[in-house]
Amino acid sequence: MLLSLAIIFLVGLSSAAIFERIGLPRIIGMLGIGIAVSPYVLDLLDSSVLGISSELRQIALIIILVKAGLSLNLSDLKKVGRPAILLSFLPACCEIVGYVLMAPLLLGVNHIEAAVMGAVLSAVSPAVVVPRMVKFIEDKVGTEKSIPQMILAGASCDDIFVIVLFSTFVTMAQGGSAKATDFLNIPISIAFGVLLGAAVGLLIFFLFEKSYQLEHKIRNSTKVIIMLGTAFMLMSVESIAKPYIAVSGLLAVVAMACVIKQKTDKSVSVRLSEKFGKLWIGAEVVLFVLVGAAVDVRYTLTAGASALAMIFIALAFRAVGVCVCLIGTELNEKERLFCVIAYLPKATVQAAIGSVPLSLGLPCGKIVLSVAVLAILITAPLGAIGIDRTHKALIGGDV
Repeated sequence: MLLSLAIIFLVGLSSAAIFERIGLPRIIGMLGIGIAVSPYVLDLLDSSVLGISSELRQIALIIILVKAGLSLNLSDLKKVGRPAILLSFLPACCEIVGYVLMAPLLLGVNHIEAAVMGAVLSAVSPAVVVPRMVKFIEDKVGTEKSIPQMILAGASCDDIFVIVLFSTFVTMAQGGSAKATDFLNIPISIAFGVLLGAAVGLLIFFLFEKSYQLEHKIRNSTKVIIMLGTAFMLMSVESIAKPYIAVSGLLAVVAMACVIKQKTDKSVSVRLSEKFGKLWIGAEVVLFVLVGAAVDVRYTLTAGASALAMIFIALAFRAVGVCVCLIGTELNEKERLFCVIAYLPKATVQAAIGSVPLSLGLPCGKIVLSVAVLAILITAPLGAIGIDRTHKALIGGDV
């Protein structure tokens, strides 16, 4: 295991630095190394690391979500309430519609299987989008019109919506039927996630304040550990509560950090954000190398030109959805184009659930996984490069 971790950190960081030096996003280098050391290519990672790969990726995602919460300003978010809400589900719906309409023609699947494929493919990648939007918020890039805050909020809810739809469509593909209560889980999950996170955030704030009053000051490093441990607990609540009620762990984590930011002294929240930023340096490598290691490149060979065409057609449907969400806002054409670009990348969710239809024995399993792998390889670099290279021209700033 130690050798595998050494490969992940040292080779992953080296490849990220090389790609950054030649003017390309770090993520491409890390994903590339992950694919190279995966069991499907060089097979350099120990099975014990691969066995806990999903947990390690989740830990890395939690770190950047806490940092996102510590960077969000609720007053800014209120300015863009409606578009942020629409961005959390409408682009994904449009992309799923694209798959339902076109996948039967291009890939030979039925409409239910096309819906399963659309649910796998329609989630935006928080791992690619969130760190960049957090950076823009910190550097005041596009914040005058709350563009990164809007994208950050929408992308955080997008995955919840898609995963609920995925579970419903898989049940239908297995011969079951969808219930209205399945779709009710989406707003319930969001509402309870935010309420739980806000309540826990208040408790942590009171704990920190009580330590000052009792003259037992909690160091910022200790606060980071407390927040991180609590975030792990909130993510666990989602699994524990699942048989009884839907709760979004991701939103609970963001809400907790957001409340702590609003309640604590500004200098303290800034220092906490900086410390989580340092943790992200290592977590980023783990996340993207392991996402790459989860990609079975053998399936890209079976995808073919039809799958490639399907991905770009679906992205066009998604772009229409993003543009509809922004109707009535003050954003100009360049800023709207940036939002479309920011909603392109796919990686985390596709790597996590892309193989599920195949493991369940669904006839569409192999083609779904093939398209998911191809989408990661195309859209993760495309979205990352698009965001990094166009933000200055489209929304201003120099990051």
